[in-house]
Amino acid sequence: MNYIHRLEKAVKLYIQKLILPSEPLCPLWNRENFIFRKKPKWNYIDSCMITAVLRLYEYSGDRNLLDFAVGFTSAYVDENGDIPTMNCEDFNLDNINGGKNLLSLYRITGNERWLKAAQNLADALSQQPRLDCGSFWHKAIYPRQIWLDGSYMAFPFMAEFAGISGNTVLIDDIRYQLRNIRNLMHDSESGLYYHGYDETKSINWADPETGLSHEFWLRSMGWLCAALADLCEILTDEKEISEMLAGLLDALSRHATPDGMLLQLPAHPELSGNYPETSGTLLFAYSALKAHRLGKAGEALRSAGEKALSAVTEKYLVVEEDDTPVLKNICLMAGLGINRSGTAEYYLSEPVTENDAKGIAPLIMAYTELMKGNSLNE
Repeated sequence: MNYIHRLEKAVKLYIQKLILPSEPLCPLWNRENFIFRKKPKWNYIDSCMITAVLRLYEYSGDRNLLDFAVGFTSAYVDENGDIPTMNCEDFNLDNINGGKNLLSLYRITGNERWLKAAQNLADALSQQPRLDCGSFWHKAIYPRQIWLDGSYMAFPFMAEFAGISGNTVLIDDIRYQLRNIRNLMHDSESGLYYHGYDETKSINWADPETGLSHEFWLRSMGWLCAALADLCEILTDEKEISEMLAGLLDALSRHATPDGMLLQLPAHPELSGNYPETSGTLLFAYSALKAHRLGKAGEALRSAGEKALSAVTEKYLVVEEDDTPVLKNICLMAGLGINRSGTAEYYLSEPVTENDAKGIAPLIMAYTELMKGNSLNE
């Protein structure tokens, strides 16, 4: 059985064993909620999974997937489009991530409930504090900081909402903030991007001269890749965005291991404890395969994306005797803060888990892109 058959089987088992049986207020894929006993609320992790479910629905037409996405999202969004468990005053870009699902559900079902909720998120985002350079703060608790993660959480939603609302200022805003990321956080020598930037240059993890964090963290660059790939699909004529995507994909491909995997810290293969990390590798695979399907990347990057997906499937995705699929080597969480110093040692100290949505969702998204690309070539 080649890797595509193994991958297809695992995706089907994830739907049967982990996704459809999940209760909205206690989903089986949210490891952070289980480990830290968090109360259920609107969050980016669950939103990632619903994005993957909806992408797979639109490819396969399996009505069970759509019904699940509607039921799950309905547990967090009331009939008026309000999201009671979301506190707008957190100014948390992670909370915007689910907006793309609201727009997908509105497009598929025509139910105004989802459009009202999307409008509420857009209104919240319009109040998001900004750095002096014009970029969004990542969260209220991280003032005057840009994190790469935020690009995925906010920009694709903004682009889609601009198409529905006719507010083209949102597109200009995306362009401007991406230029800030490129100008402030891109390393010209490696082609990689630093995880964070502090405008005050005073936080403990920031370089006092540049304001940049110390390391290139894989999943943060994966989020940026996925944001750029999704934007290329929504904003089809944005050459600057497609060039930024191709450049980052090329840089990451040059840092891949011989078998196609990417490390938690891609620029430091020599470090003891550095490991092949699956969620970031899968975000790279998804973005490379999508970029090729959209005509924004060549055959070499498509091959690199498929090699990465194959490596994850063959080495880190197993099916247990009871037919439960298990995806390994997922970094549970990482960030920047008073107790999160942003050093190499810090990133390598964060827990590694399995079967978390931050890995499973990109797996399903990459699978869907692979199948879409293969369909075009038939």
